[in-house]
Order: sequence, then structure tokens, then C-alpha cells
Amino acid sequence: MKAGKATFVLVPGYWLGAWAWDEVAATLRAAGHDVHAVTPAGQAERAGEAAGGGSAGGDGGIDVDTHIADIVRVIEDGGLDGVVLVGHSGANMAVTGAADRMADRIARVVYVDTGPMPSGLAAIDFYGPDERAALEKSVAEDGGGRLIPVPPFDPDADPVNLVGLTAAHLAAMRERGTPQPFGTATQPAARPDPLPATPRTLIATTIPLAAVRQMGEAGNPVFAAMTGPGWTYHELPTGHWPMFSRPRELAALLAAAP
Repeated sequence: MKAGKATFVLVPGYWLGAWAWDEVAATLRAAGHDVHAVTPAGQAERAGEAAGGGSAGGDGGIDVDTHIADIVRVIEDGGLDGVVLVGHSGANMAVTGAADRMADRIARVVYVDTGPMPSGLAAIDFYGPDERAALEKSVAEDGGGRLIPVPPFDPDADPVNLVGLTAAHLAAMRERGTPQPFGTATQPAARPDPLPATPRTLIATTIPLAAVRQMGEAGNPVFAAMTGPGWTYHELPTGHWPMFSRPRELAALLAAAP
């Protein structure tokens, strides 16, 4: 790890809370870094904020803007500057929005097996037609119309994403995971023009960097947004949850960025 103290704000993806970063955070803190792990509204110990139905439709009205506000609040209330803002998976929307709003406080945005959505696209737009239909069906039938149910985390059904996870990891994800407010998947990104020149790093775990570059060069709007000036890249071959499967290696990459 590089010398010197850095300030990290770690944001989990869908269904999980700050607890998902425990091993990564402990490794970074042991190396002298300042670490703040965020539990977004409606997730983990804050799941109650997405309950109750009523005019909010059962998700407490929680959307991407809500999660952006959570991150902004942590940074502003903590008086944090020079922040390395880290988002895993579905947290991409919130960390991108927060970094766009307070670029003067962000030293770098790190995307862990994810990337920024272009303006006008929502997370659900990244799904293929069949995947999207299955997601919308599960939300309608099992999530009360406004919540994304916790997946079964079945390694037989999802071998690529769940590589490296032990039975204990999988049990914790099933038992501690909470349904995800659907608004965080359906609200589109609203990015400024021009975009801030904040340095960005991709840590790719399930998609090889060569494939990321190939899809970007082919014109895929999501992957095109993950290439170009200001980007640095790392590969960490494992499944989609490296904070569980390879926490020390992930912490080392975070501390070494760029």
C-alpha cells in the first residue's frame, strides 16, 4: 500500500449495508487510512425507511437522489476532503451523482465491478430484455411492487458472480441482505455537461478489462463511459463480491489507486 493517509468513503451495492465492507475497512484502517462505510437509506439497518407503503408505494420514496444525499451528508457532516469515493455494483449511480455534485471534495471515484451510467440511463437499462422482465416480475410479485427481493445467492445458478464465496459468506448475504428500493434501479442518471474531470478507477472482477475496452470502442454507451482520459484500471479475478472473496487484495488496490 502507498505511504500516507487517505480518506475512503465506501458504498455497498444492492441489498447490503456498511457491514459488507468490514474486512476491507479493517485492512485500510490498520494501514492508517480514514474509512467511512455508508449504509444507504432502505438497506440493512435502515431497511425500515423503505417500509410502510402509503403514498411512497412501499419503498419510502427512496431513489438514487436519496442515496446521493446520504453520501453527500457523510462527506459534509464529517468535514471530509480529498475523498476516495468507492462504489460497488448498484452503488454506481449514487457515487457518480455524489461525485458530480461535490467534485471539489473528491480525489478519485473507484468503481468496483461497475461503472458510471451516462445521463438519461437508469440501472435497469443495463439489463437485457429477459433479465429486465424477470426483475420486474420479481418486484411485482415478491417485492410488493416497489422492492427488489434479496436473491437466493445460489452458486449453482450464478457461478460467475459468486466465485470465491464460502458457505458462511453466502449465508450472511442471505440472512443480512434486505430488499432493495426499486427506485434506485429505475431513476435515470442526470449528469452535468461538461462532466467533472475527477480521476476514476475501475476494479474489474467479473468482466475482463479487454472486454470492457472492446465494448466501449464498439459504442456501447455504458462501457464507452468507462474509457478515455482520466481512467485507470485494475483487474482482480474473482466473483462480483470481492469485499468478501478477496478483501485484503481489494483493500490493497484501493489504497494503491491509481
